[in-house]
Amino acid sequence: MTINAKYIRESEKSETLLINEVSKLKETAGETVYKFGFGQSPFLPPQHVIDKLKDYSHRKEYAAVQGLQDLREAAANYHNHYDKLAINADDVLVGPGSKMLIYSILCAFTKADVMVVTPSWVSYEPQAKLAKLNSIRINTTYESRWRLTPELVKAAYESKEDKDVPSVLILNYPGNPDGLNYNDAELEALAQAFRECNILVISDEIYGFLNHDNEHISLARHYPEGTIVTTGLSKWCGAGGWRLGVALLSPSLDPRLKDSIIGIASETYSCAPVPVQFAAVEAYQVDARIEAYLSGQRRILKCIAMHMYKRLKAIGVNIHEPQGGFYLNPDFSPFADSLKERGITTSEELCEQLLKDKSVAVLPGSSFGYPSDALITRIAYVDFDGTAALAALNTVSGELDDAFLNKYCPKVVEGTQRLVDWLSNA
Repeated sequence: MTINAKYIRESEKSETLLINEVSKLKETAGETVYKFGFGQSPFLPPQHVIDKLKDYSHRKEYAAVQGLQDLREAAANYHNHYDKLAINADDVLVGPGSKMLIYSILCAFTKADVMVVTPSWVSYEPQAKLAKLNSIRINTTYESRWRLTPELVKAAYESKEDKDVPSVLILNYPGNPDGLNYNDAELEALAQAFRECNILVISDEIYGFLNHDNEHISLARHYPEGTIVTTGLSKWCGAGGWRLGVALLSPSLDPRLKDSIIGIASETYSCAPVPVQFAAVEAYQVDARIEAYLSGQRRILKCIAMHMYKRLKAIGVNIHEPQGGFYLNPDFSPFADSLKERGITTSEELCEQLLKDKSVAVLPGSSFGYPSDALITRIAYVDFDGTAALAALNTVSGELDDAFLNKYCPKVVEGTQRLVDWLSNA
């Protein structure tokens, strides 16, 4: 049939999913690819959580749209314990991934100004566009560690055409793509600005439990009345494909907002997969097994992050010391002249040539809100066997070193060396 193209909504494909497909195609063709583009956890979920999924694989019924009561209670208890919050099961929404929950929250507004921080995850602004909401970009700087400041918040608020229209700001930390965190004082200062400007904040803390030094502080501790925390199992529990997200709502939010989100969920995804919800109950337990699992991940990720950071810093790349998650956000502007001689003037061209020359796949900064001519990329240091690396920790005490990385994360080490060599010869 023929459809008039002007009536088809424009929607670009997620860059993170696209780079994963390109990498797989090159591997299928027999090439060795150093996959630093797609941010998928290299770790499997804990075995006892996997076993619980198997135990409940026969459960095929629909669950309540808001999520299983046992899961909502477990998630509330978990975050109250680790994040020092004060929520109950009725404040918890469960969905098929935090990505869908964020979109559902945005769709609950007929009109809103969505404030998106540069850099930010690739899907925030497209989701606002799909929800037919206005976006306001807040640009940060390398000198400020890509951090949002109270002054930037207030300036964005003052730029609004209609102050009566709700303001929704999306904050992500530890950040994707930057791998950086906010400390207690920074969060308190931001909370004051949010309060003054009456801004609802979706605090995407999906990487919170992967803070390398276990020092994550939830914004909801400083701004409980105006924060919706989104998180889930995809990153800290290594279960991205299970699609299990959680949103923690403030009890003081207008109950009509929660009702609207649940209504949207009921008309779209109905509920998160029920077997996965039962497995998630097991994941959201405050016990030694989960704590050991998280501690092991943090040790490995910190070791890798510092190795890559030091190697890139040593040759003159502008880069901040990573603090959490599994991302680095290098700025290659010190190499601008030599890269230009090779015909590279944009982040897209940089990534294309790096993949062509060295089979190292990274994402361009333009995917995360940076100008195309900013020579910035995102590196996801996840190309290693997480299961083998975690198992090896049983025989290693103290700080991990390069010998550990060479044995259990060889592609990360080699990929880093290939990137360094490519830049050094630019």
